[in-house]
Amino acid sequence: MTYHLPAGKAAGGAYAVDVTPETAGWGHCALRVLNLPPGGAHTFDSGGSEWIVLPLSGGCRVATADDFGHHTFRLTGRESVFGGVSDFAYVPRDSRTTVSSDGGGRFALTGARCTRRLPARYGPASSVPVELRGTGNCSRQVNNFGAADVFACDRLIAVEVITPGGNWSSFPPHKHDEHRPGEESVLEEIYYYEFAGHDGVPGLGYQRVSPSGRGRGTDVLAEVRAGDVVLIPDGWHGPSMAVPGHDMYYLNVMAGPDPERAWLIRDHPDHAWIRDTWPDRPVDPRLPLYTAPERSA
Repeated sequence: MTYHLPAGKAAGGAYAVDVTPETAGWGHCALRVLNLPPGGAHTFDSGGSEWIVLPLSGGCRVATADDFGHHTFRLTGRESVFGGVSDFAYVPRDSRTTVSSDGGGRFALTGARCTRRLPARYGPASSVPVELRGTGNCSRQVNNFGAADVFACDRLIAVEVITPGGNWSSFPPHKHDEHRPGEESVLEEIYYYEFAGHDGVPGLGYQRVSPSGRGRGTDVLAEVRAGDVVLIPDGWHGPSMAVPGHDMYYLNVMAGPDPERAWLIRDHPDHAWIRDTWPDRPVDPRLPLYTAPERSA
């Protein structure tokens, strides 16, 4: 099994990225990235999965029909993942959805197999908690649009992480491949990357996944670039390293078999001590890169 999929390797049909449980060889989470030209549209059936449509660049309309009725959500979107928090739309299982865009853009469809059919909903950008995690050169920004304790889904968990150039994120290395009630969840995970360029030079970074003694013994050390994907069925993952001068973005999609939808992690015992140093160091002053817009009165 190949766990690092360079840009284009995970393409399929209409999608620049099309990771399904079948292609990943696991049971739960999925990711699609859809590029639409100006005036373009794409229709898909959600099947047995729930989905969140998240603009990466540009805005769109999301029209969906299910047992709850017909819904149309207008997503303002954003210029890029480095430009601001985006609004998003939740699409339930067993529905048909059309994504259309007057101006064109790139849109992520984060998905997870599920059993409950929840209603279609709009998620405003103003409702997305922006969290600063870590300090010093471990500082990163997390946009918790689909976090387990933020937005209601059946199985899906999804967040965005922005790491300033030169910083390490997903550190200390951690895992979620063992069912330990109240301590650790079993979650498959997908990383999708984008990078800020500099003077026309594209960015890059590095991703490490090391075996935890569970599952497949996943072992990855990859140079990652815009459009790349890394699959993490198990193992200690981190660090995710952004080269100096180029901010790194990654979209995390998670889902698993545990009865509780929760993000519970265990830090690598060799590196967990680093958290104790964070209170003595300031957060990287480059963060937050942006904050969520204020709620309308």
